[in-house]
Amino acid sequence: MRHARRSRHLLGAAIAVALALIAMSGPGGSSPLVRMLREAAGSVAGGAERLAATVTGPIGRFFGPGLPGAAGHGAAAALERQVIRLRAQLSAAELTRAEYLGLRRVLGLAGAGGYRVVVASVIAFGQGGQQTVTIDAGTADGVRAQQTVIDGNGLVGQVIAASPGTSTVLLVSAPGSVAGVRLAPGGQLGWVTGQGGAAGGGLLSLQVLDPSAALAPGEQLVTAASLRDRPFVPGIPVGVIAAVRGRAGALTARALVRPYADLGALDIVGVVTGPPPRDPRFAMLPGRGRRG
Repeated sequence: MRHARRSRHLLGAAIAVALALIAMSGPGGSSPLVRMLREAAGSVAGGAERLAATVTGPIGRFFGPGLPGAAGHGAAAALERQVIRLRAQLSAAELTRAEYLGLRRVLGLAGAGGYRVVVASVIAFGQGGQQTVTIDAGTADGVRAQQTVIDGNGLVGQVIAASPGTSTVLLVSAPGSVAGVRLAPGGQLGWVTGQGGAAGGGLLSLQVLDPSAALAPGEQLVTAASLRDRPFVPGIPVGVIAAVRGRAGALTARALVRPYADLGALDIVGVVTGPPPRDPRFAMLPGRGRRG
């Protein structure tokens, strides 16, 4: 069953990359986004690599330094033929539309930031209000504890335990979960803590370091880099301020943040196994160079 799930994931990744290449190849050569999508789609590690090569090998032959001029049009036509064949395989693998869209969004977010990711499915949610999920990727796929987990919208949480075939992810909304953040556009630093699921309304609590910071609803947040990028890599969209709390004698400004990720309906996620070459800062926020 796990290999069937991985096959569906890789087929979706291949189609996402192929469609992106067809759409964006042209006389000017491949765009930076195409190159980043290639890196993201080729980043599935461990035991799945051989399967990935089997599924995406025909597309990989076109992954040259660029697609200039007529050669680019020829490659695009060849990719179109590959997409037709892949769609047939995709139908046989019964990849749902929701899974395909989830894959495309995860790969798009990872590609935009230059992150290497292992794509996985959520196979179980924590019981008894426990703010964790189990995913079908583990150490055999390159997943390790203290790695960042995202979905197609933003931050999901961090890996807290990994076995060869599965991993446990602590959601950012979990009580006691803490993530450093940076506010757009000013760059003020702070941190968000989880408040639990139903009890906390799915919102995160935000505090900023600057005692004079003026917080306002609608301000957006991204992750700030952790030490050695563990457990959080920089630049992942976290959420948007939903309400500002009164200071009530507190030394730091406080607010409530609504996460971008729908933490109660997770399906396809990505585990970040390689940080970006540079901090993308706010480039991946919806409305700031990336479509939400």
